Amino acid sequence: MARRDVPPEPTTQAEPPQPPPPVAPPPPPPRVAPPPVAPPPPPAPAPPAAAPPPAPAAAAAPATPATPAKGGELSTDQLLSRPPGGPTQGWQAVVYQVSGGRVRPAPGPAERNRQKLAARIGAPVAGCQRIAVVALKGGVGKTTTTACLGAIFAEHRGDRVVAVDANPDPGTLGYRIRRDTARTATDLLANVDKLERYADVRAYASQTDLRLEVIASEADPGRDEAFGEDDYRELAVVLERFYSLVLTDCGPGLLHSAMRAILPTADQLVVVAAPSLDGARSASLTLDWLVKHDYEELARSSVVVINAVRERGLVDVDKLQEHFARRSRAVVRIPYDRHLETGAEIVLDELAPATRRAYVQLAAAVADGFRPQVRNGGQA
Repeated sequence: MARRDVPPEPTTQAEPPQPPPPVAPPPPPPRVAPPPVAPPPPPAPAPPAAAPPPAPAAAAAPATPATPAKGGELSTDQLLSRPPGGPTQGWQAVVYQVSGGRVRPAPGPAERNRQKLAARIGAPVAGCQRIAVVALKGGVGKTTTTACLGAIFAEHRGDRVVAVDANPDPGTLGYRIRRDTARTATDLLANVDKLERYADVRAYASQTDLRLEVIASEADPGRDEAFGEDDYRELAVVLERFYSLVLTDCGPGLLHSAMRAILPTADQLVVVAAPSLDGARSASLTLDWLVKHDYEELARSSVVVINAVRERGLVDVDKLQEHFARRSRAVVRIPYDRHLETGAEIVLDELAPATRRAYVQLAAAVADGFRPQVRNGGQA
C-alpha cells in the first residue's frame, strides 16, 4: 500500500508547468495590424494638386535674390522698401510713390534742371567767399535779396552761411528773420578778443530754420557812431575764420566809410535794381562808379538782380535785362511777391513758387563765380 502511495506525488509535481500556457505575449503581435493604417497617405497626393499655385510665386522670388548675388554686400535697394533718390516731380513721382519705390522712372526735364541748379549752388569753395549786396539807392530790395539769397544757400549747402548787416545806420536785416538773440555786431566787436571757437561767435548770431545765421546791426536810436570801415574790417576777420560764405547787406550808396573795407575784400557783388527808370539808372551808375574807381573786374563779374518785377509793368524789363547783361556776368529777375512786400519775417515756404525758383537761379548764378576748391596743388 505504501508503494502505491508514491505515484500520486509525481502528479502533484506535474501541476507547476501549467503557468506557462497562460503567457499571452503572442496576442500583441496581432496588434501590429494598426501600422497598416497607412491608408492616410492617400490624402498626401492632394497637396501636390495644390502645389501648382505656389509655383508662380517661386518664379517671382528670384527678382529679390538677384541683387544680393552681386558682391554679397548689403545695399540700400535691398534693405529699404522705398529706396531714396526717386523722382519728386511730375508723373514720375506719382508712379514712384504708388509702386512703393519698385518702379523708378527717370526724372523729367524740370527735375533734372532742379538737380543741376542744386549741384551748382552746392559747389565746394576755397576758403571763405565774401558776397556784398549793394545798391546806390534805398528801397529797392537789397536787404530782402540778402536774406533770401542767404536762406537758399543755407538750404542747399552743408557748410556755414552767415549774413551780416553792415548798414552804417540802424539796418533792417535783423527784422527780416526770427531772432533768437538780441545781440548785435556791436556786441560781437566789443568781445572780439574772447572769440576763439565757432560756439563763441554763434552766440551773437540768430539762426533761421534753414540754418542761415544773421548778425544784426545795432538798432539803438541813441547810437551816435556809424558802423564804419574799421568795424567791418575787424568783423570780417572774425567771420572768415568760421564761415564758408559771408553775405554783407551794405548800406545804400557807395561812399560811406564801411564800403572802403567791403569792396576791397569782396569776391563778388550782387547789384540790386528796381524795375523802374530811376532804379535801373541807379544800378547802372553803380557799375559806372565801380569801373571808374578801379573795381572794373568786380563790376564785370557782378550779378544784377532786377527785383520785384510785375507781370504787366510799364517798363520794358527785357530791354533792362539786355542792358545789364552787357555789363555784368549774369542778370536774374525776381518776380513781385506779396509775402515779401509786407517787410515782415521772411519764410521761404510762403513765397510764390515762381519767386522761390528765381532765388534758386540767383544763388546758382552767384555760385558760378565762386573760386574753385584747390586740391593737391591743382584745381578741383
